[in-house]
Amino acid sequence: MFLAALSFAYFAKALSGSYMKSTITQLERRFDIPSYLIGIIDGSFEIGNLLVIAFVSYFCAKLHRPKIIAVGCILMSFGTFLIAMPHFIIGRYKIETSIRSSVNSTNNLSPCPASSPESPRAGDRPSILPSRGCEKESSVSMWIYVLVGNILRGIGETPVQPLGISYIDDYAQSDNAALYIGCVQTISIIGPVFGYLLGSLCAKIYVDIGYVDMETITITPGDARWVGAWWLGYLIAGAITLMSAVPFWFLPKSLPMPVEKHDTNCTPEQTRFIKDSPGLKHMFRPEEPANLHLMAKFVPTLKSLLGNPVYTIYLCVTIVQFNSLIGMVTYKPKYIEQHYGQSASKANFLMGMINIPAVALGMFSGGVVMKKYKLSIMGAAKFAFGTSLLGYFLSLLFFAMGCENAKVAGITVSYSGLGGLSYQEQSLISDCNSDCSCTSREWDPVCGENGITYVSPCLAGCNSSTGSGKNTVFNNCKCLAVANTQPGNLTASLGQCPHRDSCEKVFPYFLAMSVLSSFIISLGGTPGFMLLSCLIPHYFICCNSAGIPAPIYFGAIIDTTCLKWGYKMCGGRGACRIYDTSAYRRVYLGLTLGLRTVSFFLCILGFALIKRHIRKEEKHVLTNGSAELETLRKEENSSIHCEQFVLALDCNPDRETRL
Repeated sequence: MFLAALSFAYFAKALSGSYMKSTITQLERRFDIPSYLIGIIDGSFEIGNLLVIAFVSYFCAKLHRPKIIAVGCILMSFGTFLIAMPHFIIGRYKIETSIRSSVNSTNNLSPCPASSPESPRAGDRPSILPSRGCEKESSVSMWIYVLVGNILRGIGETPVQPLGISYIDDYAQSDNAALYIGCVQTISIIGPVFGYLLGSLCAKIYVDIGYVDMETITITPGDARWVGAWWLGYLIAGAITLMSAVPFWFLPKSLPMPVEKHDTNCTPEQTRFIKDSPGLKHMFRPEEPANLHLMAKFVPTLKSLLGNPVYTIYLCVTIVQFNSLIGMVTYKPKYIEQHYGQSASKANFLMGMINIPAVALGMFSGGVVMKKYKLSIMGAAKFAFGTSLLGYFLSLLFFAMGCENAKVAGITVSYSGLGGLSYQEQSLISDCNSDCSCTSREWDPVCGENGITYVSPCLAGCNSSTGSGKNTVFNNCKCLAVANTQPGNLTASLGQCPHRDSCEKVFPYFLAMSVLSSFIISLGGTPGFMLLSCLIPHYFICCNSAGIPAPIYFGAIIDTTCLKWGYKMCGGRGACRIYDTSAYRRVYLGLTLGLRTVSFFLCILGFALIKRHIRKEEKHVLTNGSAELETLRKEENSSIHCEQFVLALDCNPDRETRL
């Protein structure tokens, strides 16, 4: 029963975590914030972990562990509900648009209002968006609620893994404990699949569904202004997480101890183990108020380990690799959206149905390889390095699978259709639209018959429109004639022009290569995780050292490729509307692969230090006898148990580099 409850809790936390990553573009647009702020929100989960990990790891083992896990699940649920709360207090989503639809008429107002001597200068006309909406906005930015909610999720998630795994380890038979833990980890892999699928479903639904007439909505899910029902998924994830807390309230504090785990000197209630990473155990006794001496011992032990060059290099390698991985995964759906012109719904669907299963299969296959060939610690390190290197070379092919920038008049191409334009806000104004009192701040794109996108019907020089809603067609667009030699009535329709056929042909190859590279890199995931568990007493050091900063600086660098920013209703820069896709590809892939390049050089340095130390030890042993040499060689080539390896580090840190 405990195994089933813990598996469900793992599923719930994985589902909500992956759903958070699936909504980053929705949150950007809804709260009008740049990518680096989304990175801060995403990294706040690890901040919550850091706030309580030491307390949970060192002081909670003597308490009622199932109830502690239940409290954690309730906190996760409360945090998830808090993330959704801004939707219910911020008011309705107002689309940034220059179109005023008329009632009961097929003839709308002219999108190109004529200038007059009293009119403001073209390009400086204030937005027609209503300012009364500013009065309804809270003095506290709504994204702060999302940030605090994600921190609460991190705090609540902290006790689930260490206390849950230690409970299984304490009361399961030794032969079954590994199987049970494997079952829990397997179930947790299913969570991200459902999380991204839930994100795909909610991204299709308009944010204010049920409150607005969908016939009046003029944008589609592929539009840069579209915001899906992001809040709905958080309500569902929060409810599932809350349900996962229920079974733990009815589970006992302890179970009958298996015979082989009985200590002749201690009762089952007197023996407690806590793991904050597999392979490291700390003993607690309930009659002691707290094992402060263990915490005091941890600091000098960690100091001793950090003084070892091999340990320090491996720690740096892992942190750099985690930075690359977390930054890449966080913004991959957005990369698919922006670079290949896919909707947020489709990008999340592909992540859930293609990428995540490939990663899961790779990790499982890596575990099978490790067991079949009985890889040693050194063998696991080489295997993880080899698969990561192969995946790295495959990922280099992504640079060749790019798409050209969309043709947007005044931003990526001139109004005559020529490329190579250096965008400035003034470049949106041309002779063809100078007679109109247009603003260059709005983003209400229309697609001309000539295949060029215009920022708004006004900037396209359109004089009239017919139809309503999504069926609106703009007529007599003067700017289209500049790039088209054919005379006549040139029209434009709502929305950006679709990507070229060449981009659509490249996208399947990108998906295939993405699946293959994810599978190959994940092959080394299990051996790498086992090595990490053996070498690093605190696994969370690497996770948090990457999980907090990586989304922030990835987002900040992505922001530098934005070509056209939206503007908030009350003034100030909002979310990005269109990116320089070529620059986006370079910085996103370049940063991801650049970090991995650094990690490979560090790996080579680490291997060189190990080999040099082994040669030094062999020379030393030759002077003291062949028996110790034989022992040293066996130590290098044989499979070393994880806990024995950690004990070796504690007893004699100078000898750890032999492995």
